[in-house]
Amino acid sequence: MTRRDSLFAIAATLARAAVQLPANRNVKWALGASLWNSYPGTPFTDILDIMRDTGFIGIRMTQFPAILKKYDLTPALLESEVSKRGLHVITISFNGAADDTAQHANILKNAKEAMEFLQRFGANHLVVFSPKRTDKPGAFETMCSFYNVLGQKATEMGFKAGLHNHLGQMVQTPEEIDRCMALTDPKVFHFSPDTAHVYLGGGDTAAVLDKHKHRLMFADYKDAKRAGLEINFLPNIFDLGDGEVDFPACHHVLKSISYKGWLCVDLDITRQGPSVSYERCRSYVVNTLEKIYA
Repeated sequence: MTRRDSLFAIAATLARAAVQLPANRNVKWALGASLWNSYPGTPFTDILDIMRDTGFIGIRMTQFPAILKKYDLTPALLESEVSKRGLHVITISFNGAADDTAQHANILKNAKEAMEFLQRFGANHLVVFSPKRTDKPGAFETMCSFYNVLGQKATEMGFKAGLHNHLGQMVQTPEEIDRCMALTDPKVFHFSPDTAHVYLGGGDTAAVLDKHKHRLMFADYKDAKRAGLEINFLPNIFDLGDGEVDFPACHHVLKSISYKGWLCVDLDITRQGPSVSYERCRSYVVNTLEKIYA
């Protein structure tokens, strides 16, 4: 490194130090890797640098295990890169055709492999996406019954597995969230809501969080607007504070249970690039949400 490079690095470090980052105390802030599907060719180290610079210290790996090949990563290399920046791998986005009994054995195998991968990073959450929507009779009950089996396997491995609601999937609406929670065992299967998808699915986000707060293990804090919603929901996703989701009310729910865990600001779209959006989200976290609960 030349003297000039060293001066630039020092200046960048001082600039970061002047910015107030999230406390990452009770509430720990993360981001999702899926955003960078819209920015092909981005080195994974650039993603990690944005995390470090904006205070989102955890990452949810998406499209696992393909993401390792995509970025030419080994678990050991990933571990080295996150460690040198003081960051964490916290979970993956896990899915499978849980409504199809023929797929259950393979889903359990994949879940075990995913959790073994996460264990080396000290992670203990498995965020479970429901299958695509179907009218097949009994499919919802089959899915929920299997989630009890999956949850038991996660518990045996020291993990919590929890439902992640999403548009276009079997658990989309507040009523479907309630139904899944009612048909699963609270001792082994938990709740990992996405605030934007609760809202776009017709729900009062804070009310849904409050209703199932004692099963809350993890959450996506994602902002949204309902206007003009179509099947492609991406234009309805916004940086924190720019949409219609009542995050202060959500944060009061977290405070009421003394929540200690991860929140993932998993942006699906950025209008001025990842660095600008995550800097704006950082500012909203520090200046608005942490005044309620940090």
